[in-house]
This record gives sequence, C-alpha cells and structure tokens, in this order.
Amino acid sequence: MSVTEEEGGRLNAFAKEPKIEVIDQTSSYGNSFWLLIVAGGLLLIGLIAFTISIS
Repeated sequence: MSVTEEEGGRLNAFAKEPKIEVIDQTSSYGNSFWLLIVAGGLLLIGLIAFTISIS
C-alpha cells in the first residue's frame, strides 16, 4: 500500500490495484456456453420422452 502525506500531516493510503485482464470476446462463449446448450437440449428431449411414456 502506498501512503502519501497531505497538508497538515494527514496520511492518505491507497490500496494496490490488481492487474487488468483483457478478456477475448470468443472466450466468453467457451465450453460453459456449449455445455449449457447441450444440457438444455437433453432436458428438453427427456421431458418429451417422459410425456410420451406416460400418455
């Protein structure tokens, strides 16, 4: 933490900020996005199969 001294002897402390990470747009639609799509599709197919089996 860096500390500066202001007028009148007051101390002012600044927190050390983390490094900024640049996130690529293509990485945001990575494995988790496709996993969600596949899981949703499987759930939909399962619900259709369940509905057909009980009717």
